[in-house]
Amino acid sequence: MKKLVLSVAFIAATTMSFAQVGIGTTTPEASAVLDLTSTTQGLLPPRLTEAQMNAVTSPVEGLMVYCSDCVAKGMYVFTGSAWEQLAGQDLATQEVISSSGEIWMNKNLGALRVATSSADAASYGDLYQWGRTTDGHEKRNSTTAAGPVASGSEGANFITGSPAWLSSIDDTRWGAPKTANDPCPTGYRVPTETELNAERLLFPTNNAAGAYNSELKLPVAGYRSYSTGALDNVGTTGYYWSSTMSMTLTSVTSSSRIVVIMSHSQ
Repeated sequence: MKKLVLSVAFIAATTMSFAQVGIGTTTPEASAVLDLTSTTQGLLPPRLTEAQMNAVTSPVEGLMVYCSDCVAKGMYVFTGSAWEQLAGQDLATQEVISSSGEIWMNKNLGALRVATSSADAASYGDLYQWGRTTDGHEKRNSTTAAGPVASGSEGANFITGSPAWLSSIDDTRWGAPKTANDPCPTGYRVPTETELNAERLLFPTNNAAGAYNSELKLPVAGYRSYSTGALDNVGTTGYYWSSTMSMTLTSVTSSSRIVVIMSHSQ
């Protein structure tokens, strides 16, 4: 009987310990699942380089790390579409109200900051395949897999071998209004070709310098080759997706460029 009572008590204590944990205190705060108490020591989060942070596979929203070599060192949290620094202007999504009347995010998806130059690597962001959401494939060093593949079997791989990564072309994956596959944050969507062209016509000059000196400060982030998955033209040319499918479904010219997405307000 004593063994039974002890076992029940142990189970009860174990259940309570899963509900709340206190380190350095025997009375953790009721609203905290984990209460760390100390007057001489701090909490040390995982310390990653920028490359390591961007290589995290399918980061969950809310994931936090300390970036040890970012241009702006500090704590970063994954917001569901990009790593954002927990300080300064990057804490909340900043917007650019263009002369065209459209409202844009101030940086590319996955970028750590607004471009400080045309070839500012911290502003390049992620590289998406047309019609895909944020699933890990957009990271510049994500694994590759031969395609085309059926929808749902792409995983976190960058699909190579064809301009169109899908074995059965679907021209409705991105669009306006915003679709379920659109990787942009809530309240934003991938722009249409017409909307992008309206911005291009506002560039001071129709080249890379003009793109950077525009209101959107677009960098030359390069692209990823659909045939090999290798990066190309990084630091020299910028390619930007629209949600508009061009040409015919059997000859999708826009899919020959794997480019950074600039979010656009809905």
